[in-house]
Amino acid sequence: MRKEIAAAKLDAEDFIAKQVAAIRAAVGNDTAINALSGGVDSSTVTMLAHRALGARLRSVFIDNGLMRAGEPEQVARAFKALGVTVEIVDARKEFFAALAGITDPEAKREAITQTFYKGVFGRIVRESGAKCLLQGTILTDIDETVAGIKRQHNVFEQLGIDPQAAFGYRILEPLVQLRKDGVRAVGKALGLPCELFARPPFPGPALAARVIGEASPARIETVRQATAVLDRFLADVPAFQYMAILHADRVTGMRAGKRDFGLQIEVRCWDSVDAREAKPTRLPFDLLENIAAALTAEVPGVVSVTYNIATKPPSTIEAV
Repeated sequence: MRKEIAAAKLDAEDFIAKQVAAIRAAVGNDTAINALSGGVDSSTVTMLAHRALGARLRSVFIDNGLMRAGEPEQVARAFKALGVTVEIVDARKEFFAALAGITDPEAKREAITQTFYKGVFGRIVRESGAKCLLQGTILTDIDETVAGIKRQHNVFEQLGIDPQAAFGYRILEPLVQLRKDGVRAVGKALGLPCELFARPPFPGPALAARVIGEASPARIETVRQATAVLDRFLADVPAFQYMAILHADRVTGMRAGKRDFGLQIEVRCWDSVDAREAKPTRLPFDLLENIAAALTAEVPGVVSVTYNIATKPPSTIEAV
């Protein structure tokens, strides 16, 4: 693995120039595909690859059914304004079929990985004739995977997996020397608007990383609605990341004076620089009360709301 570039020592323009040249050299006269999710990392890679390849880049947003409300269309509109055409591919049935009945966190991540790289993207790459896939793997993804903390879906070579042999195409990772703060600096230098380069991180497994237990369509929809509630209350909070987690067990609640077995949402909000360490954001208690009232009133079945106060480590930012 190449040496880490600390954000404090990062010359963003020099980094961009070197990576553009490296992408052009790797792709040659062929075409390439990049997987865009709208997160900071994939957005930055998209702009890097667009600068390097122009019309020889095919940008694809895989709608896996695990994204936030309206995300595919919002991301496509944002990149159209930047001169990048984004193709939305509906793969919801494939992903939910792969996740059906799975509750183990690592098994869920592996199901998403195989469906994404071997199934959906394997088909797209074969049909397009592209030789390379560009993706936004960063150094923290590799660190957590190699250390055994959690398998990040976009890490292969460091685990001894050859993407060419496994999936039939090369994977280019221009950001593997950077952590999140460095990626943000590069994204800003590439001309990404603030709402893209400063977005809170969003995991590759998307909302499946926020469902403890089976990531069924109904449970994903619960987290999607809870996430929309948090966006209303926390979008302007200067935190590194925030999220709603759906727990696996039903809990006892009350509605209209009667017992109501329902769902528990755990709210997490983090202060961090690069995701290696994090502390819970000290949100005002009246804000937490308002969030809890909205979640229990607006998200069907929710009767309990908690707030995580453990640090990373020993906790991790995402629950799954």
